[in-house]
Amino acid sequence: MNNKSLQIAIVGGGCFWCTEAVFQEVKGVEKVVSGYSGGNVPGRPTYCEICSGLTGHAEVVQITFDTSIILYEDILIIFMTTHDPTTLNRQGADRGTQYRSVIFYCNDKQKEIAEVVIKEVAVHYENPIVTEVVALNVFYEAENEHQDYYRNNQSQGYCSFVITPKLAKLRQLHTDMLK
Repeated sequence: MNNKSLQIAIVGGGCFWCTEAVFQEVKGVEKVVSGYSGGNVPGRPTYCEICSGLTGHAEVVQITFDTSIILYEDILIIFMTTHDPTTLNRQGADRGTQYRSVIFYCNDKQKEIAEVVIKEVAVHYENPIVTEVVALNVFYEAENEHQDYYRNNQSQGYCSFVITPKLAKLRQLHTDMLK
């Protein structure tokens, strides 16, 4: 990246279609790419392999953001408040390790910020936060049909019943951070 104010954040909060749709509405976010990370199987995985739960990968999004507009801390606060970080390997009806809540940090500073944000938001949840904070080893971009999923499929049932309410929550909690 040539622009020194651009950074990458990689997070997984259940289905990547939901997380992608949330961050596409955030001011300062330049790009959101759905993908996979955190697995133990070598080589680029497929969506079907991820869905099996056998690869160890989580569905994640890679967020490219402009730090002159939004900070990494703000990205994580939005992330932690637009999914349920207290459910282990599950978001709503989506179950399995591929749907775990996870923050993949790219450097020690991101790790430190992630740990602080988790402690700060923990007081707002009744149950303990189970979000993992893990060093990024690799990011694999998901297949084309998984990119811009909500924008391309808003009338699809999953989008209407799962993603649209998450966007409503985003708009309610973070109005000042929207495009």
